[in-house]
Amino acid sequence: AALLELIANELGCSPTDIVDFELNLCDVQQGVLGGAKEEFVFVGRLDNLASCYTALEALLDSTNDADALKSEPAVRAVAMFDHEEVGSDSAQGAGGPVMRDTISRVARVLAQGEEGAVERTLRQSFLISADMAHALHPNYTDKHDSLHAPAFQGGLVLKHNSNQRYATNAISAALFREIGRRVGVPVQEFCVRNDMPCGSTIGPILAHHLGCRTVDVGMPQLSMHSIREMCGVDDVVMAYKHFKGFFESFSELDANLDVDSLPPPDIKGTIREPACEHVH
Repeated sequence: AALLELIANELGCSPTDIVDFELNLCDVQQGVLGGAKEEFVFVGRLDNLASCYTALEALLDSTNDADALKSEPAVRAVAMFDHEEVGSDSAQGAGGPVMRDTISRVARVLAQGEEGAVERTLRQSFLISADMAHALHPNYTDKHDSLHAPAFQGGLVLKHNSNQRYATNAISAALFREIGRRVGVPVQEFCVRNDMPCGSTIGPILAHHLGCRTVDVGMPQLSMHSIREMCGVDDVVMAYKHFKGFFESFSELDANLDVDSLPPPDIKGTIREPACEHVH
């Protein structure tokens, strides 16, 4: 009763007028910059509002020029979903029908109902699944492989996992790296230690439902899911530049790319592993 009265007072109605409600408690303090040179961002819900913000800003700024879309053969879009942290299996989550339904309706309209338009659109599409990444924690360095330890101010993290916890593959990774090279921002590579559990994103869910090329990336951060999270200022700027470069140049890159012209990736690590020392 006390909660209903509190809500009713805020809304200026009677408690009996409230049929039902959904409430979430959240930190309302403003974010702040910190660090010796104010190089860090401290604020709640960086995971995943930081990705939403940089992607949306990049999309808007990529279309500022009235002529920006005149020669664009593709549709530029950003999709943001509910319920990612609880599995995405909901009507408005990434596991629901909204993404494929939207693409299908747009493709049919633009192709004027031409048979096979939806399927061709999905095959030609490219999806960036942007979700925050775990940066190396100085107190828990043993949680990361020494050669796959995302650092602050190092650019977006390309996430790899052979068990398909991330949707990145060789093709999508190469295309994403090339976009970064063209706009002058670095990319970090990450693969979880094989004796540690690996989280996941909506990338594999959408790749499964859509069948389109997908890459999983994210800005490195600490204190993920805490009331106050932490990331690097430069990483926000570089994510914005990378996403903006994707919107502005991907169609041309995809149409004209000569794979033999790509520089080799700076991937650390070795396929050699120490002997297990077991007697066989």
